[in-house]
Amino acid sequence: MMTRLVPYPVQSGLLTILWMVMTRFSLGHLLLGGALALLAGWAMSSLHPERATPRNWRVVPRLIATLFGDIVRSNIRVARLILTEGRSDRRSAFLEVPLQLRSPTGLAVLAIILTATPGTAWIEYSHDRQSLVLHVFDGAETDHYLGVIRDVYEPMLQEIFE
Repeated sequence: MMTRLVPYPVQSGLLTILWMVMTRFSLGHLLLGGALALLAGWAMSSLHPERATPRNWRVVPRLIATLFGDIVRSNIRVARLILTEGRSDRRSAFLEVPLQLRSPTGLAVLAIILTATPGTAWIEYSHDRQSLVLHVFDGAETDHYLGVIRDVYEPMLQEIFE
């Protein structure tokens, strides 16, 4: 009974606390924040999200370290392009990347990784073609991005989630 009434109790509690922090502390705001948190929990439970169950936790620290290094390098690369090579001959590009990764959770993590990395943005994923469309800030780096996705991130995510 309690799980139907409050399907995500931690999420609902944290949303209520967030509501109270963002507004002022009063009984009315507590009731309103609690009601909104319950509605959010019910909406989330109706989506029936896939349970994220990593199969190999030992790869996660390596993934995080790789991501951190790539974000630092990408920040430097993008800053250098903007500040020193402000030429008009630099062109951004869209590239299609075929993927072997099938896990919805793994694809979501890959989307977060690519969007969090400066100079790249996940645009679209096609289930039919099993490929993603990626926007890159520097079109001259397309081979680099293809290699990083296919040879670095995709195998790690497959090892974690598949």
